[in-house]
Amino acid sequence: MTVTDTTAPTSLDEAALEQFVHQAVGELAAGISGLMVHLGDRLGLYKAMAGAGPVTPAALAARTGTQERYVREWLSNQASGGFVTYDAADGTFELSAEHALVLADETSPVFLAGAFETIASCFTDHDAFVRAFTTGEGIGWGDHDDRLYTGALRLFRPGYEANLVSAWLPARLLR
Repeated sequence: MTVTDTTAPTSLDEAALEQFVHQAVGELAAGISGLMVHLGDRLGLYKAMAGAGPVTPAALAARTGTQERYVREWLSNQASGGFVTYDAADGTFELSAEHALVLADETSPVFLAGAFETIASCFTDHDAFVRAFTTGEGIGWGDHDDRLYTGALRLFRPGYEANLVSAWLPARLLR
């Protein structure tokens, strides 16, 4: 920094800087983990693990027609993020029944894989967002990456199916 740099702070709060760096790194980790969730959903990895018990990377790769090396890396990411468990003694990974409801069961009212699909669409739409910010023009609903629509459908469908007829419509009629 030079003395004429008017944007430079006169003093830094080192603790605040360190805290923010940790926060930003956490956001980076969440971003890459979100991509990994989308990959696991798209490749059928979660569905293949649901109810299967402990699996090796080789077995999961064979079940899904994917490459063991990449599946091993994906599983390691998922274990480090708490999405699956890892048993070091036998080198296996497992998707719990609770996590399967969120990541593999498209009929579950707590299924969220579609949300990760919609987020993936936002990365594809990045240039459109930049144009909107710089020009002030909007983005037409039909101009988004298709994963926005398919992900939103997959995200909201289970809740609608679980509640529309049994809870929401009767509640509306009671008004």
